[in-house]
Amino acid sequence: GCVLVVSVIEQLAQWHNSTVKAAVERLCNYIPGKYQIICHMLCCIDREMNADVVCHSLKLCKQDPGQPLCHLYPPPKVSWFSTFFKATDCGRSFKLELNSTKASSAHAFVCAFPLLANLCEKIKYVIRNKLPFEDFDGDKFSTFPTLRGYHWRGRDCNDKNTTVYPGRRPDNWDVKSDSNCNGIWGVDPKDGIPYEEKFCKGADSQGVVLLGDSAGAHFHIPPEWMTVTEMSAKSFANLPMAFTDELDWPQFSEVTGFLNSTIGGWTDSLYLRLRQRNRCNHRDLQNISQNGMLTAYLLFSLARNQLLDYPAIVIYATIGNDVCNGNSDTLAHMTTPKEMLSNVMQALRYLDTRLPNGSHVILTGLVDGRFLWDNLHDRYHPLGQLNRDVTYSQLYSFLDCLQVSPCSGWLTPNETLRNLTSERALQLSNVLKEIATSEKFANFDIFYMDFPLRQTAEEWRKMGGQPWQLIEPVDGFHPSQIAAALGTSITWQKALHEWPQVLGKENPFNHQIEAIFKDQGGH
Repeated sequence: GCVLVVSVIEQLAQWHNSTVKAAVERLCNYIPGKYQIICHMLCCIDREMNADVVCHSLKLCKQDPGQPLCHLYPPPKVSWFSTFFKATDCGRSFKLELNSTKASSAHAFVCAFPLLANLCEKIKYVIRNKLPFEDFDGDKFSTFPTLRGYHWRGRDCNDKNTTVYPGRRPDNWDVKSDSNCNGIWGVDPKDGIPYEEKFCKGADSQGVVLLGDSAGAHFHIPPEWMTVTEMSAKSFANLPMAFTDELDWPQFSEVTGFLNSTIGGWTDSLYLRLRQRNRCNHRDLQNISQNGMLTAYLLFSLARNQLLDYPAIVIYATIGNDVCNGNSDTLAHMTTPKEMLSNVMQALRYLDTRLPNGSHVILTGLVDGRFLWDNLHDRYHPLGQLNRDVTYSQLYSFLDCLQVSPCSGWLTPNETLRNLTSERALQLSNVLKEIATSEKFANFDIFYMDFPLRQTAEEWRKMGGQPWQLIEPVDGFHPSQIAAALGTSITWQKALHEWPQVLGKENPFNHQIEAIFKDQGGH
């Protein structure tokens, strides 16, 4: 993180032909409000030092005994020691700031500031519990967008009543109020029939739930945050929202997206298509995904009542976490087929105790991540575009050296290791396929589908696109917004042809529902 920020500052100075101090001030002015305090800790950068030198001098990067010296840029022409010596004032100044806040690490340093301490505690809470921070009635739904609020789950329409939330069967056909937050309630004055009964009875209403990893949460770091040629205050306007959503954008994601994308591409999601098919499904969505987390640990934050709620389509999609880690002996830390079988069966048995009868579970296979190296390794990363000095291959090696690579098995020049990682991913996908074929559960049927990366790339080529555009540009690892939207279309077509019963029937009253909403000034 330090190397990224310092690189941006130095490139800002170069692009605007200014001093580093002026570049720091420029960056601080771009960053909104209380977040500006973070950039002031880097006020002592010297233009002669590259980002690696600065961050080592600040002790935010270090070299452990017996480990290589990790660096993104070529080493200084003079020795590291003499360059560090020049940087000692910077490091000493930073250490004094750490001591003054009684913080022992960079993370603690940031969270020690009064303006950010409360926010840090909120973020720790939602990461630990995977539940909305603002949830006054405890029904696991919220009226607040971020901090695991309605960007992640359907928006609550009464946060003071635990019996009112998206996805429940209507209370007395919602004659007096909207108990399931789909916007349909009251009585038609023409015939005295409740709108919910008239439009939604027998309509196969169902929600959609994603149990996933960072790809499902839709991890994204905006490239404009580190592309100095395009950088302005507007570039960082979404920083507070992104920070409180853990740098995830579930509101634009492949399964639960519902807002128009502001991060490139367009939004198309399973939820939007289910809602278009049956307007009664409005707001019935849950994205229970987390960066770097295996799905089995997320289940307990699922909000579904077997007796009171509608059935749900559950997408089980950990497309990379079981083979991806940052360890130097990465193969030894991958999930084995035996462990995969145990983990998934444990999760499915739990779901069988929580999902209403008539639900569906779709197991998604792992991705073939060789696509990443093949299409990115020799391209310039956003940090390297100004001076053409940082390729994705260099970035991957830097992260691997630090042992924080998102996937040491795929983000490597070692072709043998990439192939072995894909071989393990295929073995784990076959476990999922066998489960879908052989196992039966009381409250849901179960299906399997391959992760549609190959089909997505082919479709994108037909549209005139390039394969590298399907990968997030900053991390060089996650599916991009374009990939998410195209993946939805491919998945939907497969379901229509092979499992039409999963999607439910089309509601013939959709146009009437929308017409009434418009007549009443709603949306």
